[in-house]
Amino acid sequence: MDLTLNADEKRQLMEILEEHQRGLLREISRAKHHHDFRATLQKKEQVLESILVKLQLAQAGELTSSSV
Repeated sequence: MDLTLNADEKRQLMEILEEHQRGLLREISRAKHHHDFRATLQKKEQVLESILVKLQLAQAGELTSSSV
């Protein structure tokens, strides 16, 4: 799947995803006694982290190629 975003859209998406990730991490820390729920939250956080890394790499690549 390809998704094309302009710089403002990318910045907004990153902010939204980072805020959601912080929320998941807070929920994970509160769910100490609920193993299944905590495991589900941790899996979601891992997937979200993977998406954020891909977005950051794509953004860094564009900055590099546009500065050449």
